[in-house]
Amino acid sequence: MTASPDYLVVLFGITAGATGAKLGSDEKELILLLWKVVDLANKKVGQLHEVLVRPDQLELTEDCKEETKIDAESLSSAPQLDQALRQFNQSVSNELNIGVGTSFCLCTDGQLHVRQILHPEASKKNVSLPECFYSFFDLRKEFKKCCPGSPDVDKLDVAAMTECLNFEKNSSASRYGACQVEDMGNIILAMISDPYNHRFSDPERVNYKFESGTCSKMELIDDNTVVRARGLPWQSSDQDIARFFKGLNIAKGGAALCLNAQGRRNGEALVRFVSEEHRDLALQRHKHHMGTRYIEVYKATGEDFLKIAGGTSNEVAQFLSKENQVIVRMRGLPFTATADEVVAFFGQHCPITGGKEGILFVTYPDGRPTGDAFVLFACEEYAQNALRKHKDLLGKRYIELFRSTAAEVQQVLNRFSSAPLIPLPTPPIIPVLPQQFVPPANIRDCVRLRGLPYAATIEDILDFLGEFSTDIRTHGVHMVLNHQSPFVFILPPRAQGRPSGDAFIQMKSADRAFMAAQKCHKKTMKDRYVEVFQCSAEEMNFVLMGGTLNRNGLSPPPCLSPPSYTFPAPAAVIPPEAAIYQPSVLLNPRALQPSTAYYPAGTQLFMNYTAYYPRKEYSLLHQSCSTAPQVRPIVLATSLQLLILAVSLHSLARWSECRAWPTILELRKFLTSSKVTSMQPRMDLYTQMTRPGLYPKNGFVFKGPSS
Repeated sequence: MTASPDYLVVLFGITAGATGAKLGSDEKELILLLWKVVDLANKKVGQLHEVLVRPDQLELTEDCKEETKIDAESLSSAPQLDQALRQFNQSVSNELNIGVGTSFCLCTDGQLHVRQILHPEASKKNVSLPECFYSFFDLRKEFKKCCPGSPDVDKLDVAAMTECLNFEKNSSASRYGACQVEDMGNIILAMISDPYNHRFSDPERVNYKFESGTCSKMELIDDNTVVRARGLPWQSSDQDIARFFKGLNIAKGGAALCLNAQGRRNGEALVRFVSEEHRDLALQRHKHHMGTRYIEVYKATGEDFLKIAGGTSNEVAQFLSKENQVIVRMRGLPFTATADEVVAFFGQHCPITGGKEGILFVTYPDGRPTGDAFVLFACEEYAQNALRKHKDLLGKRYIELFRSTAAEVQQVLNRFSSAPLIPLPTPPIIPVLPQQFVPPANIRDCVRLRGLPYAATIEDILDFLGEFSTDIRTHGVHMVLNHQSPFVFILPPRAQGRPSGDAFIQMKSADRAFMAAQKCHKKTMKDRYVEVFQCSAEEMNFVLMGGTLNRNGLSPPPCLSPPSYTFPAPAAVIPPEAAIYQPSVLLNPRALQPSTAYYPAGTQLFMNYTAYYPRKEYSLLHQSCSTAPQVRPIVLATSLQLLILAVSLHSLARWSECRAWPTILELRKFLTSSKVTSMQPRMDLYTQMTRPGLYPKNGFVFKGPSS
């Protein structure tokens, strides 16, 4: 809309929670809608209208009750949101007597009333908003254009604008909201009159729908426009993300779902918005809900987004050049599958866009097929028909089908195209736990906790297990971390990656593990339900080393590596504050030259970085540590782990022709020295846990690899 509208409809919304700058940030529902029509041509203001809106939860905060004078009883008989919007639409149409050529536009005090209240709530309740709610004037921005000497937009509100115009304070309207609407009408009349003669011509826009698209790795992306969303349901798509951020404008192709090392979605997404203003509004939706799950929203960078969504392949760009297509991912294809067989698999009820040209097979750099492919469909109906063929047979193999995105196509192609051409032998799986703590494989005396909050601690787990916390073995709690660095053996826990939401508990007996799984399954921890399954120590070891454990059985750790790792040159590998526990040879290591290399079977390493001691053990060691409570827990490596690391570093140094790295002979000599042998009694460090009454009096927390 470039021409000035004939009318402005001043709109003001009130929720059951916060007001002002925090409006909509607490996810509270709309309870009152107020509006007034302003005739721009005749410079007249109409009457004030208001309608109560009944929320699903009749719970009002004390501040809301005090400011609005509204109680739950009056809301119980009010119309719901869809009925209130129909009343608004009918009232505006009757008052304006809209005919051919008559135009109007909404005007609000800031962005929050439309972007953070009406659109998100209507999306959650599946209410279709009238077209007039997709464009509006932000009175604060318009006032700043009209009066450049006024305060910044983020400091402007109705009170500040009336003060700039030297208006007398309005005391006629007592209810909160009515006074603001009255003042906004007077401000608009002053702006369109002499000496300002302001013209309302460029309204704010709200995107009708999310547009998919491609992103080049060479594209420049503003760091202030990207957020990371965590905790997404596994089956969520880019359209679900756009629905969660409804009201905010996501850039074209700006929703990128992240994949884990196995190529499956990991519950995270990077979202790119059109401006910093929309990014800041998105951050206010931190811990808002998608269904029953709350979503965490954090700042991210343009580099993070490009790593996920960026691509350089012309083949991918050509495949994704067809806009408004629904993408479906095929997984598990026979290596001999052809495009004709894929077209025949879907049949006539779900034709592929462009026939064979709408199919993209994923291959390794040497041309070998991976068993994955992406297929384009012209509409949602065809895509739904295609997804109904999930696990149908193609030849002798069943095919998995998933709704996909353009960013996922880029990620999968980037992952496989960067795999080394020469297959490297898979290293043997070395148990993460020392053998003295690993029971026989046929005894299912462990439980697996899945879906833990990312902020869960050992104490939260013990609270969750309740009576079964007394049945935990020594070294029995193992938190699973996502891989961040290849040097997980000797880095502190903070550097080893983010929590994965999984944990393993070793119980005293299989019977107690069974009872714990039965009674604690799907109990809640910090507003999240946690799944509890009985398992064996062998299954636990597989997952701790990067394998997968699901209803289909055990899958070994993956053999594919991520594109590359870059190792910075640290000042010291082992924390200097832990020097008292380390031989002097490691305190001043040589500087490591940065290098890049492929690590087979290293796509996702896991470390159990915490274990719980349910009773007092090793009293002599406890006494030596209790005298120095200020010493921070450290992470030390076993001799076997250091030897494995030495072999890897030596091979990497030879590959990169780096002469400054320690040789294998030097490290072997150090590992067999008396200093390492004398360190063995000091490999564990304990700190006493101060939670009297809840857990055993002499409980301990262990941090570091179980050694």
